[in-house]
Amino acid sequence: MLRFFQELSPCLVGLEACATAHYWARELTKLEVRLMPARDVKAYVKRNKNDAADAEAICEAVRRPTMRFVRVKSAEQAQLMQHRARDLLLRQRTQLINAMRAHMAELGIAAPQGREGIKQLPAIIANDEDTRLPVDARASLLVSPTRAVQRPSSQTDAPSALPFGPTAPYATSSPLAG
Repeated sequence: MLRFFQELSPCLVGLEACATAHYWARELTKLEVRLMPARDVKAYVKRNKNDAADAEAICEAVRRPTMRFVRVKSAEQAQLMQHRARDLLLRQRTQLINAMRAHMAELGIAAPQGREGIKQLPAIIANDEDTRLPVDARASLLVSPTRAVQRPSSQTDAPSALPFGPTAPYATSSPLAG
């Protein structure tokens, strides 16, 4: 696709400011690229939302003198996504920890607050001898896609293996495993 744009004579290119728009705007330097917020372009969609209607709306919007445009992010600015991704992972980890603590609390198994407090719960989940945890609850917690907590290894009691996936000892005995 880049070759197509490189062969064009200089012209105006309108793009909705989405995940890839900033990359394409940086690549198409010989063209005049204008990025527009999707919510502003939406006002120009005349009929059902589909690719053709979106393209028509973008063509209409990019030529409007009152259209608000978005500045193109530099490659350095785009790298700030690492910070956003890390923030997202930290929030998700907190959500998973809180969910696990809440699920276990419903069964009368309490854990202290914080990331350190949750470390005792994977041992309870992994212990088949612990009758406080019903079989179905144990199975769903073992196949849960959480990487926030780790399952203690049978050899060392140190967190080293994930409580789900093909290497989890209970993955094959779980009613949800296929």
